[in-house]
Formats: sequence, structure tokens, C-alpha cells
Amino acid sequence: MNHTPLVKAAFLDRDGVINVDHGYVSTAEQFEFIDGVFAACRYLQQQGYLLIVVTNQSGIGRGYYSEEQFWQLTDWMKQQFAANGVNITDVFFCPHHPVNAQPPYQLECNCRKPAPGMLLQAIEKYGIDAKQSLMLGDKKADMQAAKAAGVGRKVLVLSGQSLSGEDKASADEVWPSIKAALTQV
Repeated sequence: MNHTPLVKAAFLDRDGVINVDHGYVSTAEQFEFIDGVFAACRYLQQQGYLLIVVTNQSGIGRGYYSEEQFWQLTDWMKQQFAANGVNITDVFFCPHHPVNAQPPYQLECNCRKPAPGMLLQAIEKYGIDAKQSLMLGDKKADMQAAKAAGVGRKVLVLSGQSLSGEDKASADEVWPSIKAALTQV
């Protein structure tokens, strides 16, 4: 039998990994790329990784910005990557929050990290080999989602949240920022 080989992916959290987390970033004016993100993503792409963004966006559920505004910013972000020779394969987002959201977004879902729903959707959609893939996140919840989805390499970056020892213990590796991909992958 002929099996199509599975592809590998680099799952990227957005706020704190791709851009500086200024809290509920919703416009291009607020969006500040982390130093080295384009070179790191270009390198990951050259190593055969699909680049897939998986981002909790409870700001939508909280009413701070709309899904339309999120997609406008996402399209702009993808254009900035494209201008730097990087193709973002897809973006998955979760607008929900179990408590701090307005209907219809106030719910327990399987997509809000630490739940693995966004990663599992991407794995199925693109035929991704989770064991050959990596997750770059700035929170323990990113690592928990990656673990639940069977992602082989879990990397916490220090460019977002301040992290406890317990947070760091949830990762396989801890990097200063995504820029470290240039030497660590």
C-alpha cells in the first residue's frame, strides 16, 4: 500500500511568541513583532515545518474586538510574513472563555488551550505527524495542549509571560524567544 508521508508542523502561539503581548492586541498599530520572528519562521519552513498559528482570543468573547477585526489583523500579519518570505499555512483561534465572555462565546470548549482542539483540527486538516512536530508557546497552557495533542517537542519561550518553575517543567525546552529556533532546530 502507498501511504502519503505525514508532514510536520511548528505550532505557534501568537501573543508572546510572534508578537509582543500587549494584552488583547487587535490592530496592526498594536502589533509589535518579536525580534527575529521572520528569520526563525523562515528557517523552520526551510526545515520542512508547516507554520500553524494556534491562538486563544478571548478578547472576542469579552467584546473587546470582533471576529472580523481579528481576521483583518490576521490577514495583515500573514502579509507581513509573506513579505519576509514566510508562508503561514493556517491560523486557528478560540474566541471562547468559560467565565469572562458574553454569549455565544461564554462556554467550555475543546479549543481553548490547554485543551488540544485547535491542534487536533490542524493535525487532521493537514495530515500532520504530531510526534515530528513542535509547539512554541509562552504559557503552560500551550504546553498542556501540545502534550494532549501528542506533539513531540514542547518549547516554552520567555518572550511572553513570566513563568514559574512549574511552568518551565511542563516544557521539553525553554528558549529566550522564537529566534532561538535558528540554533535549536
